[in-house]
Amino acid sequence: MLRSYLTIALRNLRSQRSYTLLNSIGLSVGLAGAWLLFLFVRHHYSTDRHHAHFDRIFRVGTDLYLEDGTIEYNPESAMPLAQVMRTEYPQVEQAAYLRTNREITVGVRQPGQAEPVRFLEHTGTGFVEAQWFDVLTYTWLQGDAKTALAAPNRAVLTQSWARKYFGDANPMGQTVTLDNKTNATVAGVVADPLGPTDTDLGLFISMGTLRQFDPEYDPTNWWQLNSTNRLYVRLRDPNGAESIAATFPALSKKHYADAANIFRFNIQPLRDLHFDIARDPTTAIRASLLWSLVAIGVLLVLAACINFINLATAQVLRRGKEVGIRKTLGSTRGQLVRQFLLETALIVLGAGVLAGLWVVVALPFFANWVHVDLGLRPDVQLVGGGVGMLMAVWLLAGAYPALVLSGVSPQRALRGHWMRSPVRGVTVRQGLIVAQFVVCQALLVGALVVAHQMRFIQQADLGFVRDNVVMVRIPDKVKSTQEAFRQRLTEYPGIASVSFEHRSPASNLNFGGSVKFNGNPDWTKFPVRERLADAHYLDNYGLKLLAGRNIQPSDSIREYVINETLLHILGFREPQQIIGKTLQYHLSPVFLPIVGVVKDFHQKSFHEAIGPCIIASYSNRYAQAGIRLTGTDQPAQLGRIREIWQSLYPNEVFEYAFVNDEVAQFYETETLTAQLMNVFTAIAILICCLGLYGLVSHAVGQRTKEIGIRKVLGASVASIVGLLSANFLKLVLVALVVASPLAWFAMSRWLQGFAYKVDIAWWMFALAGLLAVTIALLTVSFQTVKAALKNPVKSLRSE
Repeated sequence: MLRSYLTIALRNLRSQRSYTLLNSIGLSVGLAGAWLLFLFVRHHYSTDRHHAHFDRIFRVGTDLYLEDGTIEYNPESAMPLAQVMRTEYPQVEQAAYLRTNREITVGVRQPGQAEPVRFLEHTGTGFVEAQWFDVLTYTWLQGDAKTALAAPNRAVLTQSWARKYFGDANPMGQTVTLDNKTNATVAGVVADPLGPTDTDLGLFISMGTLRQFDPEYDPTNWWQLNSTNRLYVRLRDPNGAESIAATFPALSKKHYADAANIFRFNIQPLRDLHFDIARDPTTAIRASLLWSLVAIGVLLVLAACINFINLATAQVLRRGKEVGIRKTLGSTRGQLVRQFLLETALIVLGAGVLAGLWVVVALPFFANWVHVDLGLRPDVQLVGGGVGMLMAVWLLAGAYPALVLSGVSPQRALRGHWMRSPVRGVTVRQGLIVAQFVVCQALLVGALVVAHQMRFIQQADLGFVRDNVVMVRIPDKVKSTQEAFRQRLTEYPGIASVSFEHRSPASNLNFGGSVKFNGNPDWTKFPVRERLADAHYLDNYGLKLLAGRNIQPSDSIREYVINETLLHILGFREPQQIIGKTLQYHLSPVFLPIVGVVKDFHQKSFHEAIGPCIIASYSNRYAQAGIRLTGTDQPAQLGRIREIWQSLYPNEVFEYAFVNDEVAQFYETETLTAQLMNVFTAIAILICCLGLYGLVSHAVGQRTKEIGIRKVLGASVASIVGLLSANFLKLVLVALVVASPLAWFAMSRWLQGFAYKVDIAWWMFALAGLLAVTIALLTVSFQTVKAALKNPVKSLRSE
């Protein structure tokens, strides 16, 4: 019986090649898009899950609850808290402290090289306690986890970093030179992480080495908080986190006294860290984005299934007599259902194979595009998910058409009444077409809103010059070297100006604190952000003075320039009113005058409102030079900068970055969202067009005789095209009405994450509707124009 079913199914699919091809392509495109999204989402939800005690690993952080009601969510903790966790909390099995490096120069001697080869590492290095390898799971290839980092000047490498530094040579016992001043001996090698991780270190340096790098390092200082610090603990029981959290207020009171209400500890499970945008904006991803992508993947599959259902139920009119004859000859409804489900299974299986080919071809490009490793490594989850998706598609797409086709009355079908009677599937098909285009138009509106917001961000005035400004790090604090660098740069005609600074006006890093104003002994209840830079900073970045003057050249803080926001928070309306008033900041023990007010500029992304800010000189903190180019010949200008820099810092690695690129990093998630929206909206539209094309082809085929008669009676081509297209276009317009409020609600929620945003305008819905109507009209017209131009004699003869 199965063989008979299979033979008939294959014969039917071959005889209806266009139907089979449209269904296969539509399903395969929808499945491929959903699989790519599934791989992307799975990658992020598998972050750090390869650790053996994943469910028992937590991070302890310190949030700041400021007296003005604002909360600063921070991932860091003071270093002495690690020892407290180990000794005073029986719930804690082990604790380990990490301090990552923002950048460090690593020098190694490679075989055949007379001079050391230097690497400037921006990520992947850190100082860790020896207990680090007890908390997180690593596979040791060489060395001993207990002793490798127990002493100062010791280092552990991952396998890939060992290969990068030493090639095929044995790394054990080799020396790495850190920042050209400290040697560390390689005492261990561990395998690369088995899965994605947010603690992706390749060079582990013993914590005892930190004192040689940071003169302010104090392992007993509870007030020393830095965004590079992390504290991880492994609990004996994951339920113990609640009891630990309950003791935090008393612990904070013990070590922070009157400031306990400000410094509040938190404990988070490892599974939540990858999605905590508030505390980890550079490594985390919004869970809402991933769920949105899951929804888009489901909608793609549903759109493909709707295609199948529409095209299959349309076959009722073509296969009605076949079903009638088979029922007359004794076939039961169950046998017909199995027959039609087998045909569906063959199409779904073929679409699954084709979708797999699409994924294999597209995956390398997609992975590079979204900047994650999405290699196809077959496992139970991946294979099970793929089989489950195919089964769901088979049942979802095949059940209703099978029931409709098998429910044909043999008497009505053989008499031909079935062809002329209202078909239940017609109303269902119309509803499904509307549902399809609701998906397409909602995605279109979403893509337009995201694109409009991104264009607003890219074109908005940030309050400072960001074009043609390149940032180059300054390896040391020697003033004479810095001034020589500036002088030689400004002698070159392609360099407009140079400033030395800690950071550019817009930065992801948070540096700042409270201030005292005009002799008041109390610190303000709000933090200010600091921009430490020389007297050239304002001119170099085009910061506009509203009152007063610029700061004078100085190595230490002598005076302040503030922004408009701080002016208003301090209770002044006019900039001139605050000139001469004084501030005290934690980097200076005395009150110093405010000499100028600058127009507000964006210090962070558009997700956050502009905050109060001070600008002051403090050369000990300068980390980079901001160099504004004329923009006429950038390659030559960058080459000249490199030449001068390397002559002054011959033992360092030269790198540069543009301010525009740093600003763009604020919006990596939004840029990715826009790109994914565009691509998968296009895929949804393609699926809709394939289904619409098949339905129009079927409708034209059923009305061949009618079209011929109308042409004989004098109907024009335009009137016939309008007649055949009108019903479909009405459904597209109905879909716009349904999709608009859904899209408005979803995109309003998305825009709530921005402090500065565009309004959702009526023209976005109008444009989405116009695009949908145009696409539908083009799809429909291909068949309707062809039918309208057909010779009526042939049309009538064919009937």
